[in-house]
Amino acid sequence: MPDPHVTFRQLLVEDLETARRRDPAARSLLEVALAYPGVHALWVHRVAHRMWHASPLLRLPARLLSQFTRARTGIEIHPGARLGRRLFIDHGMGVVIGETAEVGHDVVMFHGTTLGGTTMSRGKRHPTVGDRVMIGAGAKVLGPVRVGSDAKVGANAVVVKDVPPGAVAVGVPARARPAPPAALVLDPYADPALYI
Repeated sequence: MPDPHVTFRQLLVEDLETARRRDPAARSLLEVALAYPGVHALWVHRVAHRMWHASPLLRLPARLLSQFTRARTGIEIHPGARLGRRLFIDHGMGVVIGETAEVGHDVVMFHGTTLGGTTMSRGKRHPTVGDRVMIGAGAKVLGPVRVGSDAKVGANAVVVKDVPPGAVAVGVPARARPAPPAALVLDPYADPALYI
């Protein structure tokens, strides 16, 4: 998923700008850089992910770095997880992203979100999340399921089956529903539970 045309510095600045743009409470890039644990966890993940893929000898240090970041931010992202550009983790406490998870571009995740596994076997065991997906607070997306691009997962939903592109998934277990009519969509990142 890394873009060879974007430098590491440009990626870090883009992460800052994304958080500033997505969070109406953010007043400056400096505030985001100093006080946003979602950005801190993402930055460290970008370093740990490079280490993870650079050499088998760097996998233990990458894991230790990710665990240090978990202790500091409350956000656990395995260094093997593949995260797209412009991901915004709002608040962040309790977010868990497993080793084989893949997250697309322009995704918003709220606190308490889990992209977890349902098995202890090796191989693909974590979700794949498309582009422009919103995952509400406390949502659990479990197993090697796919959440299609432009989908929304409501707060506290438990997703164990694929969510089609553009659908809204709410409930326990989550059920996918068609997206609301465009006339009802006030904010593309509003929690889809508003449409129940």
